[in-house]
Amino acid sequence: MHILDGKVVSQAVKDDLKQKVAFLKEKGKRAPHLAAVLVGHNGASETYIASKIKNCEEIGFASSIIRLEEDIAEFELIKTIKKLNEEDTIDGILVQLPLPKQINEQRIIHLIDPTKDVDGLHPINTGKLVQGLPTFIPATPYGIMLMLEHYNIQTSGKHAIVIGRSNIVGRPISILLNQSHPFGNCTVTVCHSKSINLKEICLQGDIVIAAVGIPGYVKADMIKENAVVIDVGITRVKDDSKKSGFSIVGDVIFETVAPKCSFITPVPGGVGLMTIAALLKNTYNAYTNRNEIL
Repeated sequence: MHILDGKVVSQAVKDDLKQKVAFLKEKGKRAPHLAAVLVGHNGASETYIASKIKNCEEIGFASSIIRLEEDIAEFELIKTIKKLNEEDTIDGILVQLPLPKQINEQRIIHLIDPTKDVDGLHPINTGKLVQGLPTFIPATPYGIMLMLEHYNIQTSGKHAIVIGRSNIVGRPISILLNQSHPFGNCTVTVCHSKSINLKEICLQGDIVIAAVGIPGYVKADMIKENAVVIDVGITRVKDDSKKSGFSIVGDVIFETVAPKCSFITPVPGGVGLMTIAALLKNTYNAYTNRNEIL
């Protein structure tokens, strides 16, 4: 059993980007700029945004946080997005989800300039992904693909089981694994809450992607020997033994599943770190696309 170490892979991605940013600055060019919009004071969202900004600083990116109150009217958020769209020195825009109930999330996502949509959620970018065209890939699936590439995980001809069908993870990773490229060419089965005989289906999986957000959902008797298991789940669970009062756990019961695997991601320390690395790559690509830099 080998650990797919998100810390190692994300650092490799960041080191590469750091060199590229240094080269840009040597040529007298500005650094890529990521703008993050945070509505309200959700603790998890605050943590995620702080981590993204910290990583931007580490590699030399410029970054901005636009903080808005929880009770903001939708039209005010729309004005903020339009202003960011028009700002020429901002290359990437992300709106931290979830948004308060008075805000229509889809309307906000659709308003983001597709050329700055580094979360890869705009319908134009989704359409390009489906057609196999160059585009921004949602950060978590992109991070998974970068991890498979780094560890040279053979995927061609393999049966991949994706548990979850969200637009953020399940659906895009199923498309990527199915496409014709060196780390695709899988036969893909997508499972969800209405799937029947989930255990039997999962036991067919050479590669299993767990993205349901339910702690401990995937158990050892659902995984065949030598499978590759990618755990996307990141859930805070009450834990009085921790100073923070909670533990971070995944969708997979790591202790019992890991011994059966050829490769497996830990939680934390796996896909979560790759999500941020992929977001940074998307931001750099947005910058180069907009500035016609090869």
